Amino acid sequence: MIVVTGGAGFIGSAFVWKLNTEGIDDVIIVDRLGCSRKWKNLVNRRYADFLHKDTFLKMILEDRVPFPVEALVHMGACSSTTEADADYLMENNFHYTCRVTEWAMKHGVRLIYASSAATYGDGSRGFDDDEGRIKDLRPINMYGYSKQLFDQWSLRHGIQKQVAGIKFFNVFGPNEYHKGDMSSVIYKACQQIRETGRVRLFKSHRPDYGDGEQKRDFVYVKDCVEVLWWLMEHREVNGIFNLGTGKSRSWNDLIAAVFAALGREKQIDYIPMPENLQAQYQYYTEAKMDKLQARGCPVAFKSLEDSVHDYVVNYLSCGEACL
Repeated sequence: MIVVTGGAGFIGSAFVWKLNTEGIDDVIIVDRLGCSRKWKNLVNRRYADFLHKDTFLKMILEDRVPFPVEALVHMGACSSTTEADADYLMENNFHYTCRVTEWAMKHGVRLIYASSAATYGDGSRGFDDDEGRIKDLRPINMYGYSKQLFDQWSLRHGIQKQVAGIKFFNVFGPNEYHKGDMSSVIYKACQQIRETGRVRLFKSHRPDYGDGEQKRDFVYVKDCVEVLWWLMEHREVNGIFNLGTGKSRSWNDLIAAVFAALGREKQIDYIPMPENLQAQYQYYTEAKMDKLQARGCPVAFKSLEDSVHDYVVNYLSCGEACL
């Protein structure tokens, strides 16, 4: 059995899609659905059972998981970079991951977990996934810090020699529709274009970046799950790895790709950035991908334009279709 925590969420449900395409449906999905629309991400999927995240935690704390587990892909977390409840993030993101990891190590279960590029903070210390440099990173929001804490915990306990941690960069694609403010700019842009024919982007508040020229490493969720699949198949590959394309692109590039996919002329309005975001805003991210490539990962990442076209044409323009 393969357990996917956060299995109804964005990346988690996309990975269940990948498992299904490989003919695997011996899958346990762990999540908390609440009143969100995450459940729609499960409608097209095949899986053995669904467990509430608290039920699964109780099972592992009591060491009474009633089914054999081959691999545990731990994507479950609060991923809001603006979440202000630090106690909640400590329990939900840090301590929960510690307990899941301890159980997986005890039982020899392959573990892959989600870290985040948010651990890199403002980027002034670079984007190198060399584990010797992780202690020097300075996240600028509590979400990033909760991920940084676990990376440090795993290194302190020598666990990184047995598990794979993934620092996801700016992931976008189908199944993100429930994420609200944390959904991708592509998703938001398509909504704005449908309503007004135009897109709003934040102005730059730094003289070294023009409006819309802030840069991110945008990576398609379909490519991300190919990497997760490869890591699950290669238990010998362990450590903390960046997961982006290795090539940063501007917001202007991204929005140009959206308009092109829709067959429309580009129309962008630049608006002031809210003050509460200015101190937490990353102006540049780019994954250093040498480490994962050196370990033999064969995944070839799609171009930004091809990824955006697939997402916009085959999913967003089809009633927000899910994988």
